[in-house]
Amino acid sequence: MAKLHFYYSAMNAGKSTALLQAAHNYKERGMNALLLTPAIDTRSGKGVISSRIGLTASAMSFDITFNIFEFVQTESQKNFIHCVLIDEGQFLKKAQVRQLSNITTDLNIPVLVYGLRTDFIAEPFEGSKYLLAWAEALIEIKTVCHCGKKATMNLRIDEHGNAVRKGKQIEIGGNDRYVATCRKHFNQGLFE
Repeated sequence: MAKLHFYYSAMNAGKSTALLQAAHNYKERGMNALLLTPAIDTRSGKGVISSRIGLTASAMSFDITFNIFEFVQTESQKNFIHCVLIDEGQFLKKAQVRQLSNITTDLNIPVLVYGLRTDFIAEPFEGSKYLLAWAEALIEIKTVCHCGKKATMNLRIDEHGNAVRKGKQIEIGGNDRYVATCRKHFNQGLFE
């Protein structure tokens, strides 16, 4: 039976790299992996999954109204899909996470979702909340704080390097806006 997997971590842990490696493994074995990425994340261009180490792949871009189940069902009738891979899973809506669950049960296609567990004020994203609740497999991808301890928090910083504690939950950015830290340094607002 296919399962819903959630690979979660703090920023800069290599989630997109792991996703792209999984896609490569499927392709290398002659299998078709369907890659999806949220339309809101255009850092590398629309419909592109990119890792910080330079790996990239084209992906289907989707928004919050996109019905992932219907799309996968239609695509799998045209060309058999062996696996669905989703980047930035924290941006999914509750209904979309349910659709992913249904892909595993109704279509028997495994789904691997990669994303953040919490935002810059340590609150769960909607997508992450339901992935943590409904996924059959939870896999933590670990990264480290500047102090060497396990980083579990995402510290947002401004253009001057100061910790940001208020604002919209979703603000797209990379190393210029977010730093993975341990809880102690997150609480202190320190990242160096």
